[in-house]
Amino acid sequence: MPRTRPGRVRTKHTNRRAPLLLSAMAPEDFNVRLGETKSIACPDCRTWRRIMGDTVLKIREHCISDKVAEGEKHTLCPGTDQVVVIDIDVQRWQARQNRLLRDAMPQENRRAAQQFYKPIPAPAAPVSRIKAEVTLETARQSYLAHRRGCALCVKGQHCTDGGLLARRYVFALNQEPARREALKEQDRQERRATRKQTAPAVRRAQWAKHGGEEVETANNRCAARSAGSVSEFRGPQLPLAPQDPEGHDRRQAELGTQYARKTPAPSAA
Repeated sequence: MPRTRPGRVRTKHTNRRAPLLLSAMAPEDFNVRLGETKSIACPDCRTWRRIMGDTVLKIREHCISDKVAEGEKHTLCPGTDQVVVIDIDVQRWQARQNRLLRDAMPQENRRAAQQFYKPIPAPAAPVSRIKAEVTLETARQSYLAHRRGCALCVKGQHCTDGGLLARRYVFALNQEPARREALKEQDRQERRATRKQTAPAVRRAQWAKHGGEEVETANNRCAARSAGSVSEFRGPQLPLAPQDPEGHDRRQAELGTQYARKTPAPSAA
């Protein structure tokens, strides 16, 4: 593979002009990105040229016309060997250029500056490690399902998960008589508690506590109330007449006038 010779300035001459400051140029007229070849648009011929040198930066020698091979005269551009001074913050300029490029890009081609990746969900725990209520039937079904899909659990041998499921099935099989006896005892206790709550003596005690002749008499009473009578449940401070009779009558008259204005007159038949 041929070795690329680094570019260097082969002359110490300059065009004797004042140094060209990048801060005085438009940001899009030069390229000083890190890791890329430095280039600039020549202020005289407005063509892009390389910036040569390590310590003293100068525009590379170039001619005005790019058609010398076609017979045109070779004329050096006045911008040849123009000294360039980088007096800007390169990182800030590069960030600004990236932002301008992103804004100029079509909306459908834009990408976020920071990529957010959806986390990969954790794999589901195997059946042998799921902590749930274990019964004889569930343990048996889990063990048989594992045996059908595992190539190692054959000829009496078990893999790690198969052995765990087998031990769980044996444990549930040994505990099944005790579990059934416990369920029967619980059923007997529930029936005994139901009989105690529905016993005749218990019902009579409930009626005596929440009922009786006084409650039954009050519930069955249906006394007629005469018009204008006051209920015995009213409070002693309940007013029976308005405090200002004249104001009350005036207010009622105003309400009657307003209602008469809003009510449309009956049409003649």
